[in-house]
Amino acid sequence: AGVVIDDAAVTPSYVTGLSPARELPIIWAITKGSLKNKLLILLPGALLLSEFLPAAIVFILMLGGCYLSYEGAEKVIEKLGGAKHGKTVDDEITDPVAFEKQRIAGAIRTDLILSAEIMAITLNEVAAEDLITRAGVLAIVGIAVTVGVYGVVGLIVKMDDIGLHFAKKDSAFAQSFGGGLVAFMPKLLIALSFIGTIAMLWVGGGIILHGLAELGVAGPEHWIEGIQHGVSEIAGRAGGVLGWLTFAGLSALTGLVLGAVIVFLLHKVLGLGHDDEAHAEAH
Repeated sequence: AGVVIDDAAVTPSYVTGLSPARELPIIWAITKGSLKNKLLILLPGALLLSEFLPAAIVFILMLGGCYLSYEGAEKVIEKLGGAKHGKTVDDEITDPVAFEKQRIAGAIRTDLILSAEIMAITLNEVAAEDLITRAGVLAIVGIAVTVGVYGVVGLIVKMDDIGLHFAKKDSAFAQSFGGGLVAFMPKLLIALSFIGTIAMLWVGGGIILHGLAELGVAGPEHWIEGIQHGVSEIAGRAGGVLGWLTFAGLSALTGLVLGAVIVFLLHKVLGLGHDDEAHAEAH
């Protein structure tokens, strides 16, 4: 659920600020890229791993967790005033076509990580089944999640156009509804961006904690589970929800700390990701 929320929440940011006429084509391009990720790259890879090297799956999951933690931490650091890495819609875009391709490529790259987590989780549930069953389940889940996520994303990014359509109607109710929808959508996109960042950190940190436990370093996960159970017992009827929120929050904090370390190593130590060439050369 966390990975799917992450996927649905992060993707609208890739079309925010671009021409409305290009929103659905960009979403469609990302959807096709996501299907290729799942069906042409990850599905065969998952089947080969499950057949010949099942022990490698946990390391691939943890690598994806590190990437998600890095992405989330970088966004938090930028929001807190840190240096930005890569162009944004606030910068001067000299080549819109190239910028759009860059946005699509970035979305597909992030989708590859999220899709890998989805496929690995799915594979874990059918690991004992025969090869044909595993392949069929992975394909069905991959297609269903892609259609569901990007169908919702397409609806989200066109909501303001739907609101504008209603605002032009003669009915006072339709105009009021349409105007409210148009005014609400920027707030929703900001909220989704925030949710997507938190989900990146939560999922990334959670994957790392669980992966460490799988590798025999169970202390960090057990410590957080102990806090979760303590909160659940104290909170009474709301214990289940508050306990889950505690675990998710501490997982996100783990992802933030890990991601911040990776950001520091990549940008400050290795000098990668700087827009200013002279600055990069200095590093």
